[in-house]
Amino acid sequence: MLRFYGYDKCGTCRKAKKWLDQAHAAYESIPIVDSPPDKAELKRMWQQSGLELRKFFNTSGQVYKDMQVKDKLPAMSEDAMLELLASNGKLIKRPLVTDGKRVTVGFDEEAYQIWRN
Repeated sequence: MLRFYGYDKCGTCRKAKKWLDQAHAAYESIPIVDSPPDKAELKRMWQQSGLELRKFFNTSGQVYKDMQVKDKLPAMSEDAMLELLASNGKLIKRPLVTDGKRVTVGFDEEAYQIWRN
C-alpha cells in the first residue's frame, strides 16, 4: 500500500488523491503537517527518488519564504537539509508518495503512472 503524505487544504494534493482514486490505487493518507516523515525516512525516500534533495522543498510555501530557506540552502549540508525538512511538514513539497521502493514528489500525471494498478 502507498503512503501518501499530503495536506487537505492543498489543491495539488486533492488532484493527486483524485487521480489515485480513479486509478484504484490503495493508499494510506498521512497528514504531512501533523505527521511529517522523520529524518531517516526522508533520507531513504530521497535516495530512492533519484532527485536532488532540493526538490523535496516546498519552495512556494510561506514557511519556506518566511525562513528564507532559499538563501540558506547553498551553505547547508545534506544532513542539515534533511533535519530541516523533518522539522516542519510545511517545508516538504507535497504530495510525497512512496511504496517503500519508489517515490514521487509533487503531482505529475506522467510520473504517477507507476502508481496505477
